[in-house]
Amino acid sequence: MCGIAGIYSLGHKQVSFEIIRRMLERIYHRGPDESGIYVNDTIGLGSVRLSIVDLLTGQQPISTPDKNYWIVHNGEIYNHPELRKALVNKGVTFSTKSDTEVILRYYEMYGEKCLDYFNGQFAFAIWDKSKKELFIARDRFGIRPLFYTQQDNHFIFASEIKSILEYPGIKTDLDAEALLQVFTFWSTLSPATVFKNIFELPPAHYLKIRNQKIEIKRYWDLQFPE
Repeated sequence: MCGIAGIYSLGHKQVSFEIIRRMLERIYHRGPDESGIYVNDTIGLGSVRLSIVDLLTGQQPISTPDKNYWIVHNGEIYNHPELRKALVNKGVTFSTKSDTEVILRYYEMYGEKCLDYFNGQFAFAIWDKSKKELFIARDRFGIRPLFYTQQDNHFIFASEIKSILEYPGIKTDLDAEALLQVFTFWSTLSPATVFKNIFELPPAHYLKIRNQKIEIKRYWDLQFPE
């Protein structure tokens, strides 16, 4: 288990390193082995890591060699050795042995279509520095959690809601309809949470932000034969 958190300033303001640090402190239990933060102007990405795959060089955030793409990732890609081999055969070189870098290099090559290749459980965020684009995705069945909200023209996301609440001004007003869902189904129905204006990225969906526009799309669904 690991944890991720991040802030994207849609108003082109400097993101606070200190807030990202406090967000990670709230989810330290998810990744007690190591942590890392990347902040560059309008974007901040953070990770706390439980080291399982690539103990020596897998510290996050991880970037491509040109420092254009950056990733934080919670989860595990089971078929990452096969995926890595396929890219190596195409001439791609890797600086780590982690499955996280495999995700990043597949996104670099295939964009959102990279999700078609992954067999695993995951929630990850990738920053494209040149396009000023944030891409967030969650696995097909929602095994790994991911929550988000907006405050003061900032987009805030994290593996747990308690981390999001570290951002100044976030309100914790209860959503009565979502509470009814809890009493009926034992859980809220995605994308709702028990708090107003704090949402869950649904399973098998990705979220993309560019030019202050937020796009959410389903990338996979169960197929039932006739």
